[in-house]
Amino acid sequence: MNKTEPELVKLIKPDLLPSHIAVIMDGNGRWAKKRALPRIAGHKAGIKSVRTIIETCREIGIKHLTLYTFSSENWQRPKKEIETLMSLLSEYIDKEINNLNENRIRFNIFGDWESLNYGVTEKIKFAMEETSKNDQMTLNLALNYGGRQEIIRAARNITKDVVEGNIVIDDINEVLFSSYLFSKDQPDPDLVIRTSGEMRISNFLLWQLAYTEFWITDILWPDFTKKHLYNALIDYQKRNRRFGSL
Repeated sequence: MNKTEPELVKLIKPDLLPSHIAVIMDGNGRWAKKRALPRIAGHKAGIKSVRTIIETCREIGIKHLTLYTFSSENWQRPKKEIETLMSLLSEYIDKEINNLNENRIRFNIFGDWESLNYGVTEKIKFAMEETSKNDQMTLNLALNYGGRQEIIRAARNITKDVVEGNIVIDDINEVLFSSYLFSKDQPDPDLVIRTSGEMRISNFLLWQLAYTEFWITDILWPDFTKKHLYNALIDYQKRNRRFGSL
């Protein structure tokens, strides 16, 4: 962390970049608490880090970025906090849609976004349609998302297709199963970054993370910078990914 941003960038090898980075953005509430601020202030501060990681990934050539935005378990939070999170998402789409198009970033959702009732569904649909032809990077927001729920959803849809005769049981393998997930047509994450030092997956991309490398930092999400991302990439590129082989 003592090196400057340009020095760190020089250490990153373009041919060893991960194709897909997933991020568990944790620590907004703790960031606010440390400053005697309401939790909402932490979420608002975290938007800056969201912009930073999206812009930086786009600049260095990451093709897929998934941000864990709102889990299916987050509905247990106070109603006011949930309303604020949905409002922040709506504001983000309004403010960033032009930037996404200018930078050829496709906007996509992992999760049951169509069941949301906070005035954001139409904006989400608009953003996905408006950016659908962008080909420089795909930005996935895991929204109203749970890994177990995603697997159950896939199992139900596969069962439905078997019953209707669209597929037979012998067709079912890892490739077919993956095609029923929200992440279909995208590679599994090569690298997961988790902030705030927590050592757990939190029901995130349970199928897709089978061979993913983890980089965990004590930094709280609103304090996450380009330097932290660069250091995560440098550490990732030192690893020997064996995928079960010797």
